[in-house]
Amino acid sequence: MSERWVIHLPITAPDLLRARIFARTAARALVRLSARVEPGGVTVSAEDQQGVRHWVFCDRPLPGGARCALPVDHLAPCARRTPRPSRR
Repeated sequence: MSERWVIHLPITAPDLLRARIFARTAARALVRLSARVEPGGVTVSAEDQQGVRHWVFCDRPLPGGARCALPVDHLAPCARRTPRPSRR
């Protein structure tokens, strides 16, 4: 197996909620560009406490080997994909 490298890309946000929203958006956009992005491993941290990380995605295992793609604090049942907003 070849060596893997992880990209650490510091991007600031004014609070934890907006940091998680931005991280989810960035991860989902990057997944479309490359199959090597691992959204379930995305975390955010305070600038001065980078050792204290907060998960962005639930990432719980689902039947069949898939992982939950919903935000870490979701209330709906775990799912492979984020539900699309309803059109009115």
